[in-house]
Amino acid sequence: MHAPVHPLITSRQVFAIAGPAMVANLTTPLIGIVSTTAIGRLDDAALLGGVAMASVIFDCLFWLFAFLRMSTLAFTAQAQGAGETQEFAAILVRGFIVAGLIGAALIALQVPLAAVTFQLMGGSEGVTHAAKTYFMIRIWSAPLALGNYVILGWLVGQARANTALALQIVINVINVVATVLLVQAYGAGIAGAAIAAVLAETIGFALGVIVAWRIAQTGFTLSRATLFDRAKLMRMLAVNRDIMIRTAALIVVFLFFTAKGAREGDVTLAANSVLNNFLLVSAFFLDGLANAAQQLCGRTFGARDARGFADSTRLVLLWGIGFALVVSALFALFGPALIDLMTTSAEVRRTARDFLLFVILAPLPGVFAFGFDGIYVGATWAREMRNLMLASLAAFLVVWWMLSGYGNAGLWTALLGFYVARGGFQGLRYPALLRKSFKV
Repeated sequence: MHAPVHPLITSRQVFAIAGPAMVANLTTPLIGIVSTTAIGRLDDAALLGGVAMASVIFDCLFWLFAFLRMSTLAFTAQAQGAGETQEFAAILVRGFIVAGLIGAALIALQVPLAAVTFQLMGGSEGVTHAAKTYFMIRIWSAPLALGNYVILGWLVGQARANTALALQIVINVINVVATVLLVQAYGAGIAGAAIAAVLAETIGFALGVIVAWRIAQTGFTLSRATLFDRAKLMRMLAVNRDIMIRTAALIVVFLFFTAKGAREGDVTLAANSVLNNFLLVSAFFLDGLANAAQQLCGRTFGARDARGFADSTRLVLLWGIGFALVVSALFALFGPALIDLMTTSAEVRRTARDFLLFVILAPLPGVFAFGFDGIYVGATWAREMRNLMLASLAAFLVVWWMLSGYGNAGLWTALLGFYVARGGFQGLRYPALLRKSFKV
């Protein structure tokens, strides 16, 4: 009996997924920029602070449930690799059920959730009032926003990255246009920005469901036994739980970094905020490659193709290193000019330049942090991913504690150490997991 012949994994396949993901990532900040500009033109600092505070809350809140996109992508890619295309519809509907339940819970708990969150944020009375107005409207988009995570994961899991990109762009464009119209043309203020976000997620979800229904071979008609298959449900819940814990640890690091930076003073906080934009730019490219890793590693894992899995890992990491070197070089060459573009304050400019070296170095360890995240998600090595992220969080806190006397330099060193720990721990564990999963 001959072993099954698997197609080779190529760089073209990597970029067929990574390219659209990178473009989608680059369009996302447009929403924040347009919302900030539209509200900022109302010439009310409290409203601008309110939309900024509420946006951060929703970024963290929805990011916590990003497992819906990751697990749906991984399970769909694995089903494709195993030739179980009849499972596609069940994976999608199970994801919708979980997204709907979480979204409904967030809406039901909106009052205590807002009270606790805004107490912790500690904004002024005017900023908090504005943020609450935004929060109480936008929270109604939760089931739809989370449902869109499921649809995007499902599409990328089938290597339909261009379709996922088109949906993402539609959501972002509707959000931008509706924000400008409601805030500027109709004078709806901060409520208008929130309504725009709800409208965009609603239309995006409706279009996504139509697209998914057309792609699904049997529509969404499923037997109860298929949909609620106990083994598959329990596996989905376990993977989702572990990815959620992993994401929570990641959020803790960035909230801790922001909070400690704030204690260093307004100038340092502003400088760190400027430099964080550099990290976001490098993350757009590296996260695009992580998307490719999730799909290709998921598909080859489902097909039991050890060589294809290893090739996917190698290509994603190699291209990641290439992108990281280019991005680091661009930061080194144009970093000071970009800092000057983002702030007019001489103090903030000087402080940001003092710490520019850290963001020049960050993309290199970031390759392995993002790349192995994608590989582990694709293989649904979620328990190991969770444990290694918790170990990385511990490493971050230890390095910060040891270097806390060095102020902001110690904080940035701890963040770089966190990147190194994430990629390093997962890289060291990878060979054993590969042998265990493929019996090689």
